[in-house]
Amino acid sequence: MENTIPDFLKEKLINQYGQSEFEKILEGYFINKPVTLRVNTIKSNIQEVKEGLKKENIKYDEVSWYKDALILPETTEEILRKLSIYEEGNIYLQSLSSMIPPIILEPKEKENILDMAAAPGGKTTQMAALSNNKAYITACEMNKIRAEKLKYNLQKQGVGTVNVMLEDARRLSNFFSFDKILLDAPCSGSGTDNVKQTNFTKELIEKSIKAQEQLLDKALKILKPGKTMVYSTCSILKEENEEILNKVLKKHKASIQPIENLLDIPQLPVTIKGTLCVKPTALYEGFFVAKIKKTS
Repeated sequence: MENTIPDFLKEKLINQYGQSEFEKILEGYFINKPVTLRVNTIKSNIQEVKEGLKKENIKYDEVSWYKDALILPETTEEILRKLSIYEEGNIYLQSLSSMIPPIILEPKEKENILDMAAAPGGKTTQMAALSNNKAYITACEMNKIRAEKLKYNLQKQGVGTVNVMLEDARRLSNFFSFDKILLDAPCSGSGTDNVKQTNFTKELIEKSIKAQEQLLDKALKILKPGKTMVYSTCSILKEENEEILNKVLKKHKASIQPIENLLDIPQLPVTIKGTLCVKPTALYEGFFVAKIKKTS
């Protein structure tokens, strides 16, 4: 397939990042990425998984910023799905970029955590693993079929402390309150190969912006004062990221907390200091992450 994206997106990206950076982004969209996985530490550990891969003669590379992630440069998802480590839920196939938000959130044991748009469950199960399966997680999903997929993945990964709500998180009662919130917001997917699809339109971006704004506003209403949340999207457009933050944070007493210690991740320039925008590359999808503290 010819390396093309919609003209309107090309124009947006050049305006935002400049011609030279745009050409690198375009290259990142169309390069085939290797399979990446996360070890499910609820059921297994990195050594066991490495041994399982070695037995099958599957090569792997480590990830400098996450000891439980592996890059598999010479295999396919189809091959991995046939292995016992996959069937038993010892691993979860997940892009490197999507592993970042839960790490930034740092879920802990006994914390009440909300995952506002949880299906299919990659980040929900990761948060459970990071908290030793002892955080109390509420996972919202408004689509019934996607909610069933979420429940299936939670069960397969051995997650025991998640309450799945078939609900649009925008409609949650303001009487709820949470220690931490992950809002991995629905977005256009402008950081991913979604840009090649015919359904990547200006209307998709507009619809996403509306939902993002409403979800972030709700999150800041039900986050406990003094506590933190993470806002993330798989978009690299500032109108879905920084512009949403600037608009919604004005209405709330909240501030951006700088993201640190992820220096090995390829990054795009951002207009809000302390936020992170991952550049699409041979290893990474484009992704935006911001950590927010509610001050009162």
